[in-house]
Amino acid sequence: MNWHLPFLLLATVTLPSVSSRFSPLSLEELSSDTGIQVFNKIVKSRPHENIVISPHGIASILGMLQLGADGRTKKQLTTMMRYGVNRVGKVLKKINKAIVSKKNKDIVTVANAAFVKNGFKMEVPFVMRNKNVFQCEVRNVNFEEPASACDSINLWVKNETRGMIDNLLSPDLIDGMLTRLVLVNAVYFKGLWKSRFQPENTKKRTFAAGDGRSYQVPMLAQLSVFRCGSVSTPNDLWYNVIELPYHGESISMLIALPTESSTPLSAIIPHISTRTIESWMRTMVPKRVQLILPKFTAVAQTDLKEPLKILGMTEMFDPSNANFTKITRSENLHVSHILQKAKIEVSEDGTKASAATTAILIARSSPPWFIVDKPFLFFIRHNPTGAVLFMGQINKP
Repeated sequence: MNWHLPFLLLATVTLPSVSSRFSPLSLEELSSDTGIQVFNKIVKSRPHENIVISPHGIASILGMLQLGADGRTKKQLTTMMRYGVNRVGKVLKKINKAIVSKKNKDIVTVANAAFVKNGFKMEVPFVMRNKNVFQCEVRNVNFEEPASACDSINLWVKNETRGMIDNLLSPDLIDGMLTRLVLVNAVYFKGLWKSRFQPENTKKRTFAAGDGRSYQVPMLAQLSVFRCGSVSTPNDLWYNVIELPYHGESISMLIALPTESSTPLSAIIPHISTRTIESWMRTMVPKRVQLILPKFTAVAQTDLKEPLKILGMTEMFDPSNANFTKITRSENLHVSHILQKAKIEVSEDGTKASAATTAILIARSSPPWFIVDKPFLFFIRHNPTGAVLFMGQINKP
């Protein structure tokens, strides 16, 4: 795969057959909170790995599923997400439009599609609501030929991700006899830093990784003004946060890392929610700092089934109890797979080299240092809506 652009999410849900009022800000925070809770469960089982997920992408897939669910299946989805998609559909539509708006200057695309077995009839309201709220298109495929079906889905993904991914699904995930529907969501982000790192300042420095070892890794460096601050968890564990805006300024990367090297990343993760992030945005202040940040790439494929079940979404995976009658009344459907693939690449430009930004005017006094030389968390946030497009933990760059 040709991974050379910065952020990408792909989430797929395979549904096989078994027998024959919120403000925009608080709503998107609820959407992202669902993904952050999933992240919490993932990192508990993989504490020393690099993890990358898209909370917004997870919310999109679960939202599409919610529109097709009924009974206890729907209740579990709405309880977990804390809103009913039908009731807030107009607001969600506005949020989705704001995230991909050209006014952002940085490039964000979100694409959703439902790949349906030839001849399989879906309920018209489900199709229309998904199209209206999530701009979800419907395409027919022949699942009885898994390889051909995968080719069709992978080609769509490749086109929507500008050639980034060309083999999302493998034929073994498709049951030729039982698969009726595959939902796919792709989130893509490309942004240049507002304040670019100069390549000549990139040098190898020591990073104390999550496995207890120290590694020499390329570190970006610049002296500039960034909003930053120190905050604490309810049990008084302190950590530092800093905001790195992208060129368009509507999207930022936020970085959080423990103040003390003796504090593990796992000690602060459970306390972070969209409300926490919003409090950072209110309390950070501009400071001229010497920022040292690892140059890193992380790719992660994550099976979301177990984390979602732990969070209470069990019905939709149960062949006997899943209720997706709002998708179809002709057969009983359940979710067999829910997967996500995401990537982040951080370099001097923010993405691959293409433009230099304006020079930074530096005063002479000695500034404080903000050194990211141990495991840290990152968040890519669309500030006008509060949407967390991507988040992750980096244990070893």
